[in-house]
Formats: sequence, C-alpha cells, structure tokens
Amino acid sequence: MHISAKIKNTQQHNDILVSTEKSEKKVIIPGKPAGKGSSVNGGELLFLALATCFCNDIYREAAKRNMDIQSVEVVVNGQFGKEGEPGSNITYEAKIEAPSCSPAEINELMLYVDKIAEIHNTLRKGVSVSLKSGAN
Repeated sequence: MHISAKIKNTQQHNDILVSTEKSEKKVIIPGKPAGKGSSVNGGELLFLALATCFCNDIYREAAKRNMDIQSVEVVVNGQFGKEGEPGSNITYEAKIEAPSCSPAEINELMLYVDKIAEIHNTLRKGVSVSLKSGAN
C-alpha cells in the first residue's frame, strides 16, 4: 500500500494532500498567523498519527470479531526536547465504549491492536527516513 503526504506552504496558507493508493484527501491545517509555516507542529501531527492509527485499527479489528464499538477516544502524550532531538516518553491511553462487550473483551482487543498498530510498530522499529534531493 503506497501512502504519501504533501504540503505546500505560502504566507499564512497550506495546501495539504494525503493519499493512500491514489485516493487523495485534502487536510485543512491553517498556516501560522504570522505566516511561514503551519499552526500545527510535526510532533502534534505525529501524536495524532498514533492516535488515529490506534482508533482506526480498533474499529477494523472489532469488526472482525463482531464487536459493536460505539466510540473510541485516544490520547497520546510525550516530550520533545531541544531542536533536533527525537521525541521521548511517548505514552497513550484509550477509552472504548462498547456496551455489548465485556471489559475483558475490550482489554484483549486493545492489547491486540497495540501489538499490530502499523504506526506504532513503525516507530518501535525505528525505520530510516532519508532525504531524496536537496535544494532546487
């Protein structure tokens, strides 16, 4: 599955497209009020990616088990230090509403999804990221 993300920033404006297998979606993130950059930083988006991945995977895996999930709330927290330092102490919590499921079923689902969540596993593995080209 090929996934891409693109941002073009101009004074106080972002054009953002994300795509999975050529299915494009526009994402709205305002530019900084003073211009030159986004009002949302990369750390916030990284944590949102973790939260979104866990949420989506809960619904996907619950459907396979015929579990009726009514809502999922995921909160991700962590730290970033000085410029150039990686994030640390990243943790997350989830609350799942599924009145027809037992607490044990919900807990087992959450533990399973934690093991298979793709974004989580990408970070846990420490995959390389490389710049393909320099300035034009």
